[in-house]
Amino acid sequence: MSVSDLRGLRGVRGLRRALTESVSGLPREFWWLWTSTLVNRLGAFVAIVMALYLTVDRGYSASYAGLVAALHGLGGVVSSLGAGVMADRLGRRPTLLIAQSSTAASVALLAFMRDPVAIAAVAFLVGMTSSASRPAVQAMLADIVRPADRVRAFSLNYWAINLGFAVSSVAAGFIAQYSYRAGFLGEAVMTLICAVLVFLKLPESRPKRVAPTAQKPAVPEVGLGSVLRDRRFMGVVTLSFVVALIFQQGSIGLPLAMGLDGFSSSDFGLAVAVNGVLIVVLQIPVTRFIEHRDPRRLLILSSLLAGYGFALTALAGSVAVYALTVAVWTLAEIINAPIQTGLVVRLSPVQGRGRYQGMYTMSWSVAALAAPLMAGFIIDHLGAEWLWGACGVLGMIAALGYWLLMRGLSADGVVETGAEARADVLAVPEALAVEGTAPRP
Repeated sequence: MSVSDLRGLRGVRGLRRALTESVSGLPREFWWLWTSTLVNRLGAFVAIVMALYLTVDRGYSASYAGLVAALHGLGGVVSSLGAGVMADRLGRRPTLLIAQSSTAASVALLAFMRDPVAIAAVAFLVGMTSSASRPAVQAMLADIVRPADRVRAFSLNYWAINLGFAVSSVAAGFIAQYSYRAGFLGEAVMTLICAVLVFLKLPESRPKRVAPTAQKPAVPEVGLGSVLRDRRFMGVVTLSFVVALIFQQGSIGLPLAMGLDGFSSSDFGLAVAVNGVLIVVLQIPVTRFIEHRDPRRLLILSSLLAGYGFALTALAGSVAVYALTVAVWTLAEIINAPIQTGLVVRLSPVQGRGRYQGMYTMSWSVAALAAPLMAGFIIDHLGAEWLWGACGVLGMIAALGYWLLMRGLSADGVVETGAEARADVLAVPEALAVEGTAPRP
């Protein structure tokens, strides 16, 4: 065997070992939840083709399509907090079942709507129901995965979202050529399959209260007021909104700017495809690299990469350069997603994870509403270069915000307060037990 053959064999073994280490040690419940996420994203049809369905198939104006898209996003804003409260009060599993069953029904209903008012109303309902599962999924992941494995688990879940979306994006184009209604009904069936998986395979993971004793005092109640008064966490939510404003320009500002520069929709598709490909290819190895590194520096780095990645778009004059800028901010997205979600869990009290996750989810939903307004106003009145410059400034603001906000947060998630330090809920406290799973230290 030659030297090159030996090196190749070692490379294959190293890749296999890295993959094994990335997926090992996670509980069985996590993989059922991961499978549910993947199946759900494989059926994502409405979000991909809604604009084409309304303008090309139904013959409505672009303004009406924009209104429907805004109502869909508004539904997500409305449901985020309510779903978080449901996850804490009813439990993660019932919330998932209600959200996914309702999504399946509303998407199927949308397939048969013809009146423009009815389409807009049902689109709002689809936005509400489809976003309602997110706080419960994130809270359940935090419940069933050990603190040391959470960054890896959130990264794998994010990878499943993008893998499913990449496949569904390709499939949606072919299905739409045959029948939009078939696509809507197909998404309804896939979402219903997710609900069945949750019902059959996922036990309830919500922490259960134990009667207080002298040794174990009662854990205080967590309401939405408690979340709003948590200044550090609300600072994270605010910075999440700023970062989300930047990332949203990949699907809003970028196609507008490329269109103004004379590029076609296929050129935009080719450039933005880099985002999905890199996430699928790099999410797992990058997560292995960052998993045990200082989250403070990683959040600052990802904010700067996101801002500067979009700022570089002002210099783009070809599809290749546009693709290069997409690669820069995609790396920021790969780093930011698991680290930021893990930080939200660190700062969330166990008995209030649903509400905290709901507030965090809402920051992205609000950004999805604000980003089109931001892009449209700046491009119309100032030009696309100013939009990319604004993204660069927002990235620096987010980086500075993370640096200021996390000065008292150590690399292992401990908040330092003078001579003492307290842990910010990195494990299930003794006063709580987890339903459906064995108690963990």
